[in-house]
Amino acid sequence: MTAVIGFVSIILIIVAVITSATLGTALEGRLLDQVKATASQTSFLVAQRTQAAAVDGQPITAERVLSGQHFQGQGVLLAIASADGATGVVVTSDETIELSRSQLLAINEAVQSSPDASVNLEGVGSFLVTVTSRNGVGIVTGLPRTEIQSTMAQLLTVITLATLGGLILLALTTAVTIRYSLRPLRAVARTATRVANQPLDRGEVEITERVPAAEADPRTETGIVGASLNKLLDHVNDSLAARQRNEALMRKFVADASHELRTPLASIRGYSELSLRALHQGADASGTETALERIQAQSLRMTRLVEDLLLLARLDEGQELVHGTVDLTQLALEGLSDARPTGPEHVWNIDVPAEPVVMLGDAGRLHQVVANLLANARTHTPAGTEITLSVAREGDEAVMRVHDDGPGIEPAVRDQLFARFARGDSSRARQTGGTGLGLAIAKAIVEGHHGTIDVTSEPGSTTFTVRFPLTPRRTA
Repeated sequence: MTAVIGFVSIILIIVAVITSATLGTALEGRLLDQVKATASQTSFLVAQRTQAAAVDGQPITAERVLSGQHFQGQGVLLAIASADGATGVVVTSDETIELSRSQLLAINEAVQSSPDASVNLEGVGSFLVTVTSRNGVGIVTGLPRTEIQSTMAQLLTVITLATLGGLILLALTTAVTIRYSLRPLRAVARTATRVANQPLDRGEVEITERVPAAEADPRTETGIVGASLNKLLDHVNDSLAARQRNEALMRKFVADASHELRTPLASIRGYSELSLRALHQGADASGTETALERIQAQSLRMTRLVEDLLLLARLDEGQELVHGTVDLTQLALEGLSDARPTGPEHVWNIDVPAEPVVMLGDAGRLHQVVANLLANARTHTPAGTEITLSVAREGDEAVMRVHDDGPGIEPAVRDQLFARFARGDSSRARQTGGTGLGLAIAKAIVEGHHGTIDVTSEPGSTTFTVRFPLTPRRTA
């Protein structure tokens, strides 16, 4: 605001100076015209007095020239230089003032450089004078500048007062305008302060503070700041919610993993203690052999679980995939052949095109996807369920579907189906003995191939659909 007022002040001062100079020049020009008109009169009077002086033999003086003349206003200055000497007077309506020698010298110095000049006579005032000559007599005629000086003084006073008044009004108007214009910014500052005082580094956090809509109008420059802050707070709030969800998922993941590991560890510990006790007591070796078999089985179960977790971790980091040419048709045939013996009570169907569907990918991991999907369909459907594995090419994508006519998946379970340690026991007819990582691994492998996997389900029809790009996308 100070800069604006200072800039406007400079402009007003420049305008005042230019106006004063222009008006002063105009007044000086007008006065000069009056001086020249008066000089014509005084030249005529000097010529008359010169003739009269020649008759009566008296010297010609400025006082005799203006004797009997009447001038209105502040008066007239007349100085003449003849063979008889130099004289000068200032004649007003009230009095006649004879000029001293020093005053005459001042007039002479003023007219040396220009025939029209201003001269300041001490004790008399300032005059605008012009030089003429008549019959060998030098004549200096002048009029007082008192009126011009008074006018200029009044003008400067008016300009000064107007400028000060304008600056005061400008300062008040600018202060009110800026204060009103910056009101949205103050609302932004208050909102930002309230948000900054919230504990955002721990626990469940929700940012509800927003800049009021009246102060966040995107049609104004200051309103854009409020709207931008609201948008930023929305993003931050979404990020905090995502962080909270990730933390909850991580806690659930740790709890599920601990639970899955605790069971085989407890079995291993129990059977190992039983084996040691049997050895110490010299019991039958057959019981010890059974315990060791159980320890081995639980160790294998725990090993599979750890390997699955390690595979998920590596897939999350973009590792474990070795791309090559994969015949998805042949891979489906092999996968179904492997799955059929594990579920002889199910009806297995295959639907593949005559032409191979070839893509770039990791054959081993893609075989794992097929195996996991078929195992999931077998495990969670009752005997006699018909399971169909199909492969097709749709545009630039390879599509694989695993369909079954089982009881379907409940919507509440469907939303978390691909989460780690997710189980579908509550919506399927049979219990699962797996760890709940099969579909999570399948999803991670599919996404590692830049593909998608989804499921549609209703009673009597469940379909897992996997889509792969035939040519892998380039990553930035």
